[in-house]
Amino acid sequence: MKIAILDDYQDSVRKLDCFALLQGLNVKVFTHSAKGEGQLSIRLREFDILVLIRERTRLRRSLLSKLPQLKLICQTGRLGSHIDLVAAKELGIQVIEGVGDPVAPAELTWALILAASRKIPAYSSLLKQGLWQSTSVNPAQNTLGRVLKNRTLGIWGYGKIGQLVAGYARAFGMQVQVWGSEQSRELAIKDGFLAAQSQQEFFSTSDIITLHCRLSESTHHMIGVADLSVMKPDALIVNTSRAELIAPGALEQALKLGRPGYAACDVYESEPLTPNNELLKIENALLTPHIGFVEEQSYEQYFRPLFEAIVDFVHEKTKHASH
Repeated sequence: MKIAILDDYQDSVRKLDCFALLQGLNVKVFTHSAKGEGQLSIRLREFDILVLIRERTRLRRSLLSKLPQLKLICQTGRLGSHIDLVAAKELGIQVIEGVGDPVAPAELTWALILAASRKIPAYSSLLKQGLWQSTSVNPAQNTLGRVLKNRTLGIWGYGKIGQLVAGYARAFGMQVQVWGSEQSRELAIKDGFLAAQSQQEFFSTSDIITLHCRLSESTHHMIGVADLSVMKPDALIVNTSRAELIAPGALEQALKLGRPGYAACDVYESEPLTPNNELLKIENALLTPHIGFVEEQSYEQYFRPLFEAIVDFVHEKTKHASH
């Protein structure tokens, strides 16, 4: 059986301890994404098993129908809308969901909050260009950073990641308010935090907002320019969850209008980002290349159970084929 591991941008999977589980199997690691369904169908049509790294590759019905050899899809992390599960079932393709862990994305969220608030990337970049204590060559943008203590952190979505972030905020002396489902707000109050009374209050009173919602029909493009435009001019919005939570173009428009004043993003509707992406041109946007889950411990946790499942699957198919 032929196994493909897709979109391993840093060629890191083969260096994991758990990769030894696949020793002796026919494994191909792809480090670059194929562009377009036609290229993908040509690349993948000979493989029996696909290992997906989160949502980096979309497997729609039209693509799955062009992969006659495909028997198993292994998804690192939770399943999402990028896989047509109905089509997979109809085509006899088994889909295995992996496990997730909230620590790495929560820590990245806090790293972005700290970095953006203290303007660390700007200071560091300009220092290497010979400028001392400068955050911008543009006088209007050459402003001071600020501490987090006594600021208000707004958390939209109080699941496992949101709860960790709230704990970090408490340790830094911040006030935390939560918005989201009624269940989320009730749980936040139970944990000693505040619950915003309305969506507008949440956006207008938070110094920093961080998004930790699942993407669904009800949350798709739920945040628009109208929401962002009531944020404070020195406020920061952080998105390490899903780009599709924000309406297309809304963040770029809001940043140019000056409310909020800053953004930090790790997720984008189209990945990898192309050089002409509008966000890359906005000075007050701190961007990272979707690395919320991209760290060694998380990769070991993501891939080990899937590789164990693949070994079992191959052995079972081999045993049946020999009878």
